[in-house]
Amino acid sequence: MSELTPKNGWNVGRRWLHVTVSVLTADQVTPELTAADRCDACGAQAYVRVLLPTGELLFCAHHGRKHAEALGQVATHIHDESDRLLSEPKSDQR
Repeated sequence: MSELTPKNGWNVGRRWLHVTVSVLTADQVTPELTAADRCDACGAQAYVRVLLPTGELLFCAHHGRKHAEALGQVATHIHDESDRLLSEPKSDQR
């Protein structure tokens, strides 16, 4: 999995979190976000997981972008799956 932190390339001005990549070891991997994961701000489906020294916060893409600058100052890792919103749906194969 790829993660970004403020120290290794998180740049709010360029395509939000997709600027550079750091690699986590197996014991640091965060699970993939599912439809059951909800935004802590509004309850929509979460696409961004923010790891803090004291826990984690989940955000939809909108609230993740809205709070990106502040989160970048306190987060230990930011896991962004918002690119899934742009991917083509898989065709139904029956």
